[in-house]
Amino acid sequence: METVTLREITKTTYREILNLKVGENQKQFVAANAVSLAQANFHPEAWFRGVYAGDTAVGFAMLEIDTEKPEYYLWRFMIDEKHQSKGYGYQAMELLIRHVRTLPRATEFLLSYVPAQGSPREFYQKLGFEDTGEVEDGENIMRLELR
Repeated sequence: METVTLREITKTTYREILNLKVGENQKQFVAANAVSLAQANFHPEAWFRGVYAGDTAVGFAMLEIDTEKPEYYLWRFMIDEKHQSKGYGYQAMELLIRHVRTLPRATEFLLSYVPAQGSPREFYQKLGFEDTGEVEDGENIMRLELR
């Protein structure tokens, strides 16, 4: 299996990130990467990276980082439909968790998911995230304790 890395998105690599897509049945769960990159441009708390397997772009990740609270939230995460079920998503999430652990006063890592057929809930549970019982904008909140 190729080594998974998180890389900065630059003016020479953004197109390959824009070309990544989830399957038709997953579009309800995550915004298009073009929307995410536009939002990142206007939100200073956004931390975003391309997910690479070797030298191939396979996904996109974006965190919302608020060091004042502190609160760390998985804002967007996707793996291209052609690269799913290869372990890349799991490896990328492990890298994101490792990164969040290095941030100031990080005690938890939050995310949300749309509670519908085919949601990524089980994927996140395998990584140690647990449902909090909270719902925000129709999405269920999950938390990973970082202690």
